[in-house]
Amino acid sequence: MEYQPLVSIIMPSYNSVRTIAESIESVIAQTYKNWELLITDDVSVDDTKDIIRCYCEKDKRIKLFELDTNSGAGASRNNSIGNSSGDYIAFLDSDDIWLPNKLMLQIEFMEKNNILLSYSAYQKFSALGDGGIVMPPNSVSYSELLTGNVIGCLTAIYNAKVLGKRYMPLIRKRQDMGLWLSILKDVDKAICIPNVLAKYRIDTGMTQNKFNILKWQWAFYREVIGLSFIKSAKCFILYAFKGFIKSRI
Repeated sequence: MEYQPLVSIIMPSYNSVRTIAESIESVIAQTYKNWELLITDDVSVDDTKDIIRCYCEKDKRIKLFELDTNSGAGASRNNSIGNSSGDYIAFLDSDDIWLPNKLMLQIEFMEKNNILLSYSAYQKFSALGDGGIVMPPNSVSYSELLTGNVIGCLTAIYNAKVLGKRYMPLIRKRQDMGLWLSILKDVDKAICIPNVLAKYRIDTGMTQNKFNILKWQWAFYREVIGLSFIKSAKCFILYAFKGFIKSRI
């Protein structure tokens, strides 16, 4: 790929001392070199910011921003988006990792096919080793995404040059799904590149709390999207069923 448009990588951090170095290293190891990594810290009380500062000193493409009050991952991501300069916006959390060819393959795929929102397959992993592979559908529309968030945040990239900067709703959970739905109001479909390009950590506390996930999902349908009770119930049942199937992988 001769021309490499700038990619802004959005990373929130909060007490991520155990994992963030590995996440940052996976960005540095990218074969695609024209990127900036914008990390917004959500008032960590451990040594997370010290680790980030060390990387900022070594690589000027890495930038640290700090929130004044703990506001959640959505606010952290939005702050980084607001400070971004890239033609493309990509997302990586501070406990997940990318494979080295992630950006090269995905940006080339989007450029060649004029795709405005894309995502990929990914692999689960934990301290015990690699787990199952999550293979999403080839594409997803607004109505399809309502019943199951098949777009892994760690794999998503959107074209900010065409769509403009798009932000996440300021809610504590399901911010990423809210952003994808917002984009899909203007884009017919998001398209999947069928390669495993990232690894999703499953042994963190938030990932394990299934009850809270369902509680937030119901609130998302009713309070954020504004669906009727009946429509919310239909979407919620399908979402819970798909989530059960996905958890078996």
